Amino acid sequence: MRKWDDASQPKARIEIIPMIDVMMFLLVFFVLISQNVIPALGVKTKLPEAQQSDDLRSATKRAVVTIAADGVLQLEGKAVTLAELPLHLKVMQQEAQGRLVIVINGDEASTLQQLISVMDTLKGHGFEALSIATKKKLG
Repeated sequence: MRKWDDASQPKARIEIIPMIDVMMFLLVFFVLISQNVIPALGVKTKLPEAQQSDDLRSATKRAVVTIAADGVLQLEGKAVTLAELPLHLKVMQQEAQGRLVIVINGDEASTLQQLISVMDTLKGHGFEALSIATKKKLG
């Protein structure tokens, strides 16, 4: 005869406390990333300050060219040489189907010659909408 005594067999339990711990960790991580407390990919640059600066976030399509303190160039976070830069920007301009605003994000420790070299190369290839990224000077 068969016994129907289920009390003697241990039942599987779902532990919810470790799952809550993982979810809270993920929540904190994504909040810190979204607030830029944890730096994302790319070169960390310290922008020069200016009294008059415009907000370019509303531009239709923009490409960010970063000049690091050691002179390394990046386009949208990917390392490029000065010779490759116009070729990549031409492709981006064709994809934008219109005006492409190029924002030069130069570290304050980068030299003026590096900035002029980038601007001269871009102007020589027909790019006219160039902007220099700065941070607003306080006070």
